[in-house]
Amino acid sequence: MKPFLLIATRPEDAAARGEYRAMLRYCGLTPRDVVYSQLDRSPLPRVDLDELSGVIVGGSPYSTSDPTEEKSPDQVRAESELSGLLDRVVARDFPFFGACYGVGTLGVHQGGLIDHTYPEPVSAVTVSLTEDGRSDPLVRLAGVPDRFDAFVGHKESVHRLPAGAVLLATGTAAPVQMFRIRKNLYATQFHPELDVEGITERIRIYRDKGYFDPEEMEPLIERVALAEVEDSHRLLSAFVTRYAR
Repeated sequence: MKPFLLIATRPEDAAARGEYRAMLRYCGLTPRDVVYSQLDRSPLPRVDLDELSGVIVGGSPYSTSDPTEEKSPDQVRAESELSGLLDRVVARDFPFFGACYGVGTLGVHQGGLIDHTYPEPVSAVTVSLTEDGRSDPLVRLAGVPDRFDAFVGHKESVHRLPAGAVLLATGTAAPVQMFRIRKNLYATQFHPELDVEGITERIRIYRDKGYFDPEEMEPLIERVALAEVEDSHRLLSAFVTRYAR
């Protein structure tokens, strides 16, 4: 099997390690099955799409909609390199899956409006498939129900979908939870890689990053421990199953 390119943009070591382990687990991949790029730390290596099965982009504390002057040099570079990669990925309709930060990068690249209108606190939310979502090949392969729970926690989201994007899933607070570009490019606002252990770790890591009141950390951990988000993981394994070559 040709490897998948897994791109991370998490400057926090523990968060990056946790995301890497979770992506491997729920994608059903081993370290030998991925080319791993920590884009927040070093430039994107040479990418030959012919040598890959697909591209997966994880979440990030970066916000694409922040003013450029407020972004770190590493974020500006990472976003520029991601945009250049997406130029080629979109042109070829090459398999792509972006989780949370992937919504921002793919949405901005395709002309959508990403802003702070629909933030969601760290929590488990109910994701509802649209009619297009129920008939989408990847979603059908994953076998997720019409409504399922998933973990979220974000300051920015899609306010207006790109022209031509297909809305696959909605939510109560954030109306765009999953969309598709062309036939093979997917993005989710929720985190399909996060389970209770994973989100608990991130809550502790990002305690003072503005995602929630730090004084509420322990009650928040107790609340997320009750969530059942197993259905959301199946989208990742379905992506790998569908596109591995």
